[in-house]
Amino acid sequence: MPRVCHFTGRRTSAGWTKAEKGKRRDGGVGNKVKGRTKRLVKPNLKKVRCLIDGKVVRVYASTKAIKSGLVVKPCKTPAAQ
Repeated sequence: MPRVCHFTGRRTSAGWTKAEKGKRRDGGVGNKVKGRTKRLVKPNLKKVRCLIDGKVVRVYASTKAIKSGLVVKPCKTPAAQ
């Protein structure tokens, strides 16, 4: 199962890191990029139980989706019969 948010579609994205020279105030030659390497930026995903189509399922959800109310949590007490 891939690490993708079920609600927002957030997934791992790639970016770059920069290796710079020192600042002038620290005795360097100013901020000049001297190298860069790839890095992965991973989303903040949590495995949560939520209601989807009336069933309780476990899915990965980003914390942004949880905070914004996209995730509907099941009630804690069992339904009365």
